Amino acid sequence: MELTTINTANYAEMAKAMGIAHEGLGERKQASTLARLRINHSPIIGTEKVLVKGGTYKLEIPDGPTYYAESVNIRPYVQRFMYKRFIRGDAGSSNRYVKTVMADNLNIDLKDNDGGFNCGKPAGFIKDWAAVPDKMKELIKSIKRVRVVLGMVELVNPTDENGESVDVDDTAFIWEVENRDAFKIVGEAFTRLAKMKRLPVQHIITATSEERKIPTGAVFYVPKVNLDTTVSLDLTEKEQTMFADFMQWVQNYNEYIINAYAEKANHIEDDMDVDLDSIMDIEVEEVA
Repeated sequence: MELTTINTANYAEMAKAMGIAHEGLGERKQASTLARLRINHSPIIGTEKVLVKGGTYKLEIPDGPTYYAESVNIRPYVQRFMYKRFIRGDAGSSNRYVKTVMADNLNIDLKDNDGGFNCGKPAGFIKDWAAVPDKMKELIKSIKRVRVVLGMVELVNPTDENGESVDVDDTAFIWEVENRDAFKIVGEAFTRLAKMKRLPVQHIITATSEERKIPTGAVFYVPKVNLDTTVSLDLTEKEQTMFADFMQWVQNYNEYIINAYAEKANHIEDDMDVDLDSIMDIEVEEVA
């Protein structure tokens, strides 16, 4: 049974519900109403000047505008994990993503919307990478592990795409952190909370960005986060309701993926049955 209320007196149960129960252990129906938070890697350039710098955070409102800010204050309610793989389309198909359900850890096989598990990633630890076929290596490299953060975000000094100041209320958001370095950086804040036996919703994470370069000289950005543990936020009925809403969003998303999995898996089984029937027909004809 999924939790729908926050109980600070039961850390273990709440830590599992909020997705941080496994943080640090390795160390010796689809909803679409949440705004999407992500780092904007490319600047927006006007005719004479840069309107929005690269490395800012952008908040994409569903069926609405996009806002930008160099710094954001995040109050995380729920953390989950998933796998995701991008498939480029061709003349007969569009670009698409294969995604798994969201779970509170990645130590289990996760159903995906392509009728398989883990977006095609083999289960278990690969002991001999050199023995893995090249095609499988390419597939594994294309699959991203994603840290999903859901919560409320405050944009600090937000602007629109023209660089003009705007007023933006605190907004419910989802942030899919999939860059390998970013995955680790954001995770450090949750690991610290887990070690302190603090719930994410009781604290604020302030995020800016840091520039990185690849060998070609191209620039990208990763998060730079600061967890404030000096202040413990109060939990009112408003936070209880918001937590229940986020948990319901995750459940709806997972149901959507599971339904897609079942549909694709049944289709694959039907195709296999057709192939077997064809083989049997051929064998019967040969015997006759």
